[in-house]
Amino acid sequence: MIDVREPDEYAAGHVPGAELLPLAAVPAHLDRFGARPTYVICRSGVRSMRACEIASDVGHDVVNVNGGTMAWIVTGHDVATGA
Repeated sequence: MIDVREPDEYAAGHVPGAELLPLAAVPAHLDRFGARPTYVICRSGVRSMRACEIASDVGHDVVNVNGGTMAWIVTGHDVATGA
């Protein structure tokens, strides 16, 4: 899973195991999206949708996490903090 929020947002709370890759850096780091489905998350789903568009345009298999980290937290899943 790739988290496309900013570092301060990520540090405040993220899906355990998610890798930070801010949206602005996505075009330069498309190698971080693998051959199998890569789940992409942000705060609510808007930035992650844009990241998915960028990655899918060059052939990567990506899935936008609807509702983002906010939905993850509301549904009671574990959250990690810090970098």
